Amino acid sequence: MPLPRPAPGTAKWWVVGAVGIALGVAMSIYWGLHATVGLPTWQTVSYKVIDDRSVRVDFEVTNPGGTALTCTVQALAQDFSTVGTVRVAVPASGNERSEHRVTLRTTSRAVTGEVRTCE
Repeated sequence: MPLPRPAPGTAKWWVVGAVGIALGVAMSIYWGLHATVGLPTWQTVSYKVIDDRSVRVDFEVTNPGGTALTCTVQALAQDFSTVGTVRVAVPASGNERSEHRVTLRTTSRAVTGEVRTCE
């Protein structure tokens, strides 16, 4: 059984549509990569609840630009409410990757600690 063929005179529109879709996908990929390349990234490595009023957070920052950053670290309670926040200065460095440790004071017992953002 032969495959169906497009109606006469419509093949060029199928080609135009396919090329347009391919260009749209390529532009989306380019803009997505362009918006994120060179920006700092961060990752919470570990945390330890020390007692009812403090938690320690270890985190890693990758900063391709090498500029000074300020990271916001927070402690969360069991109901996901914020019970402690601290801003940590990450100095400019020739190293792209750096490790940091901070101890947060909390208003009540935390169950986790995390880096919220670095700017």
